[in-house]
Amino acid sequence: MHITARADYAVRAMLTLADAADGAPVSVQRLAEEQDLPRKFLEAILGDLRRASLVTSRMGAMGGYVLARPAGDICVGEVIRAVDGPLAEVRGERPQATSYDGAAANLRTLWVAVRASVRSVLDETTLADVVSGDLPQSVRQALELPGAWENR
Repeated sequence: MHITARADYAVRAMLTLADAADGAPVSVQRLAEEQDLPRKFLEAILGDLRRASLVTSRMGAMGGYVLARPAGDICVGEVIRAVDGPLAEVRGERPQATSYDGAAANLRTLWVAVRASVRSVLDETTLADVVSGDLPQSVRQALELPGAWENR
């Protein structure tokens, strides 16, 4: 799976908001500085997150962004979908919409399984899980698989 800079920045910004004291608004400037993100790019990402109803903005001197729901109710997969679209596509199509002939006839099944695997991590892990480091059991088990931390 390729995680775009846009998705990475969005998740990092959302984690900063999740970690904000008492849900206080966080300015774009603070988000950009705290996570070392380009401000203009971050502003566009926050617009996508607002349109997806994941954050709300507050105007004024003490304004900024806050999570629209509790961090325990927002999964990482939602954040990525808000800025990048579906988690798994094959040539711009949903995996189940693909079809192949001959030796590749069963490839669609593999692509659907890949999507299900990605969903099982990203849709079961909330922002609160990541901030606390208390990841779901299935994610912790995946981290213990042989080769999980090795490049291939």
